[in-house]
Amino acid sequence: MTKKQRWTADRIPDQTGRIFLVTGANSGLGLATTRELALRGGRVILAVRDEEKGRRAVERLTADGVAPDLLAVRPLDLADLDSVRAFAGRVREEHPRLDVLINNAGVMAPPRTLSPQGHELQFATNHLGHFALTGLLLDLLAAGRDPRVVTVSSINHRQGSLRFDDLTGEHGYGPMAFYNQSKFANAVFGQELHRRLTATGSPVRGVLAHPGYTATRLQTRDTSGLAKLVFGRIGNPLLAQRPERGALPQLYAATEPGLAGGEFIGPDGPGELRGTPTRVRLSDAAADPGTGRRLWELSEGLTGVRFLGH
Repeated sequence: MTKKQRWTADRIPDQTGRIFLVTGANSGLGLATTRELALRGGRVILAVRDEEKGRRAVERLTADGVAPDLLAVRPLDLADLDSVRAFAGRVREEHPRLDVLINNAGVMAPPRTLSPQGHELQFATNHLGHFALTGLLLDLLAAGRDPRVVTVSSINHRQGSLRFDDLTGEHGYGPMAFYNQSKFANAVFGQELHRRLTATGSPVRGVLAHPGYTATRLQTRDTSGLAKLVFGRIGNPLLAQRPERGALPQLYAATEPGLAGGEFIGPDGPGELRGTPTRVRLSDAAADPGTGRRLWELSEGLTGVRFLGH
């Protein structure tokens, strides 16, 4: 993609008849993604932790011209695997198929907190919840039209690694280090998902995306003191792009015709902080098949969700 062919949301094809599920859809990247998909006729399930915020998001979207019958708010707490199972069960009752799952939601750099199942909150929300959700809905996706799973990672995945001997941070916790770990896990999962989908002949494609540096509530909602100051108070006003721009890579990953599985889509600007969607490089560590297998098997054990074994 050249600068003369900048990809914008105007280039999204008509999505009438397609069903999307977007996690974290009530604000930031998720809200911007939902708006563009629904404006082009896509039906969107807004998976949100707070239903009231989800309803307010629908009010904003309808004020922007989105048809309300294209939007459905459903409660999902990705940090709680019981909530993930209940949510997936409801989706299965309401829909015979899905076309695209966009694993977008996340938390960033909170004080050390454990999920209801005892997992570190960022790893639980950003990775384990999405891993389980993908597995529980994969057969609905396999019945979809041009089906895809879009996993949203970060440029921070290149600074991350998996602390297999201390995933909960019991023996040492740094808010940003564990955020980077969770984004690294997203990248590893997205690539391993692609491998396994390909190996089993699934019609579903696994694609990765990252938004560059985008100003959202991620940097201010649950973030601990120093990270909130650096990112929310200083970095956002000076460097960050708006969610409407940051959402473009995941929109491209979800809708661009003919996109191959295994691609990693991010901004084309300096440092991949902002710009138009393009194919970017996954770190060698995240692309390592051995790490992918180890994380997959660990995630199956921690969630109790097993799929695409080979």
